[in-house]
Amino acid sequence: MADLSTFPITARWPVANPDIIQLFSYPTPNGVKVSIALEELGLPYEPHRIPLDDADVKSQAFLSLNPNNKIPAIIDPHGPDGQPIGLFESGAILIYLAEKTGKLLGHTATDRYKAIQWTMFQMGGVGPMFGQMGYFVKFAGAQIEDPRPRDRYVAEAARLLNVLEGALDGRDWIIGADFTIADIALAPWLDSLEFYGAKPLVGWANLRNVPAYVERFFDRPAAQQGRNIPPR
Repeated sequence: MADLSTFPITARWPVANPDIIQLFSYPTPNGVKVSIALEELGLPYEPHRIPLDDADVKSQAFLSLNPNNKIPAIIDPHGPDGQPIGLFESGAILIYLAEKTGKLLGHTATDRYKAIQWTMFQMGGVGPMFGQMGYFVKFAGAQIEDPRPRDRYVAEAARLLNVLEGALDGRDWIIGADFTIADIALAPWLDSLEFYGAKPLVGWANLRNVPAYVERFFDRPAAQQGRNIPPR
């Protein structure tokens, strides 16, 4: 049985089965990327719910696994060098899990790089821009009278959606016929527009490919299961 006691986070969030992947997360768009991937891959894992308040994500226990104080993070007791490995950053975790299993990266070397390319598109564009837009549309930023911050992020979110609208034309999934980690990275963030109440602002009703893509994604059993893990 693996010994995970060297990871201080396990003292605050105890591990029941140290021989399986430990997921430290919350069901945000970034968090459910990893739970959905684990469900798609059929990897056994143990979820730990990490509340997003400072007392938890800025605790020494959590910072010992992710010094950037963000969910999700994982510990894999069976790392690539025969030792447990801790990882943070959802995109990095997706790539790690895909390479660990040899799945969700398409069938060719070209597919692999295309999947990574679109995963990075989400990490560097869709996630940050949608998140900032959400702050100015739904949360405290909505109280700011100056419309320019909100308008900036709404315009950028709409632009990114149109990039995806074009890329998905004639495709079931973002790289083509194969479902990959890039789809797992993208779809939860596209779904966040409903939570933010931002669909009318970004022209969702004018899109055809993107809404169908999100619906197709959440029709998958693994997506239905993983989107609520850990439960709120």
